[in-house]
Amino acid sequence: VAVVTGFAAFVTWIDQFWDLDDYSLTTTPFTLIGVAMAIFLGFRNNESYDRFWEGRTLWGRMVNVSRSFTRQTLTLIVSTSPTEEPRVQELRHRLVKSTIAYVDAFRHHLRDSDPVEDLKKYLPAEERSTVLSHANVPVAILQDMGEQIHAAWQAGFIHDFHVPVLEGSLTEMTGVQGGCERIKSTPIPFTYNVLIHRVVAVYCLALPFGLIDTVGMLTPVVVCLISYAFFGLDAIGDDVEQPFELDDNDLPLDAISRTIEIDLLQLIGEPDVPPPIEPVHGVLL
Repeated sequence: VAVVTGFAAFVTWIDQFWDLDDYSLTTTPFTLIGVAMAIFLGFRNNESYDRFWEGRTLWGRMVNVSRSFTRQTLTLIVSTSPTEEPRVQELRHRLVKSTIAYVDAFRHHLRDSDPVEDLKKYLPAEERSTVLSHANVPVAILQDMGEQIHAAWQAGFIHDFHVPVLEGSLTEMTGVQGGCERIKSTPIPFTYNVLIHRVVAVYCLALPFGLIDTVGMLTPVVVCLISYAFFGLDAIGDDVEQPFELDDNDLPLDAISRTIEIDLLQLIGEPDVPPPIEPVHGVLL
């Protein structure tokens, strides 16, 4: 915006000394191009926001399914005798903590960051070493959770009718992860973005030649306002296109993960529950 406004000021200053009538344009081409450009920008921004909102919807499903899976774990995995209750209780808590570890690993997977420190809190060393050897750590954790459920079923802790219920929750988690991975790995076509960037830049740079005869000395002001609007719309599309990163306007995955962690730990009666994540300077990560 500053460059375009400075260029408009330069053109206006030149016009005061040399008549630029021979190089001026009417407003008609700018009106026609502006309408088309507004449509393209609106379409691209709608597509970007749809990706952002779908990502938020998927993470909302993750919150729900993690709570449902925890409830199912605590109510459908039962001991067959009082002597087995401690073993069953340990299994329940292990599955719930594996769910928290899965959510943390999933967040890191989307952000291409290292999940080791978060996994140390909820996965045993041997299991942690095994899942970290996989390229897709969240999927490895889900596989381990499935094996735990299978072992519990073989031990008689889960009724035959309840196994599909627990497996359905794991399948739902897999579906949420697949949807988020699709958003992350399939950006809006690069050539489409480049075309919009170039058209907006050329349009704003050419604006002084279409306004100088109409608004005179106010040309830089008008160009500044118009370019701010177009460059701003262009930037908004770029900003929300990838909703899982760490920009100010991206999804607050840390806060959502912490909410899941708090809810699940309280359901199993853990005494040490971390506090919710608070915004920093108005930004919630």
